[in-house]
Amino acid sequence: MTRLAAEGLSAGYGQTPILRDLTLKVPTGAITAIVGANACGKSTLLRCMSRLLRPSAGRVVLDGRPVQGIPTRALARELGMLPQSPIAPDGITVADLVSHGRHPHQGPLSRWTAADDAAVATALEATRIVDLADRDVDQLSGGQRQRVWIAMALAQETDVLLLDEPTTFLDIAHQVEILDLLVDLNQSRGTTIVMVLHDLNLAARYADHLIAVRAGRVHAAGHPDTVLTEDTVRQVFGVACRILPDPTSGRPMMLPLGRHRTTADPSHRKDAP
Repeated sequence: MTRLAAEGLSAGYGQTPILRDLTLKVPTGAITAIVGANACGKSTLLRCMSRLLRPSAGRVVLDGRPVQGIPTRALARELGMLPQSPIAPDGITVADLVSHGRHPHQGPLSRWTAADDAAVATALEATRIVDLADRDVDQLSGGQRQRVWIAMALAQETDVLLLDEPTTFLDIAHQVEILDLLVDLNQSRGTTIVMVLHDLNLAARYADHLIAVRAGRVHAAGHPDTVLTEDTVRQVFGVACRILPDPTSGRPMMLPLGRHRTTADPSHRKDAP
């Protein structure tokens, strides 16, 4: 079952093609991670899905309707997008930025309602930033700012949420915190989540569905057990690796092989003189 899909999608920038006749279906109510090498088309795909970029061919459909034909406010009530490195207005507080997520629910003459207050409060609580509500966004750490942006997306109350590299520039503790938060959102609200991730092991651990993109096309798609294989990593990333079971999740875990430290080094044994 799917609400969101791409059909024969081609897109690029200027005369440079990025996506080439790409077709995929996003499982509804699941967490999907898009992975692939740099410049393979991951972010371009998300931009097309969110209608930030018009494809040169093909289409993106939501509930069977091309997104290009859905009115902007109506689309924003169904589908939210958190781009890479969003920029907040100078001097804006956390609460005010999160409140921006309610704009799709506001008409030209409508007033702020108790439902809007409740949505913002729920988003602040879900992301654990209630104590930051009166702080300026530009005073926060990278991990805190990312939670604020996700809170804004939560306040939008969409059934589908797209996130372009939500863990980029975050340390491992904040990466795990953000991904745990997205799992909470998926499990509590049934939100369909599609995110671009660079860390293959985190993608395999947290996603229900992986899409591996290579040169603008879907190379493999499915459960992490079937997608994250040594052959896929070699073909998509050009890296030799070993796949082992993750001891905490049972999902596949990728260990890259390089020219150095690929075999046991006796000089690094604990009992070496």
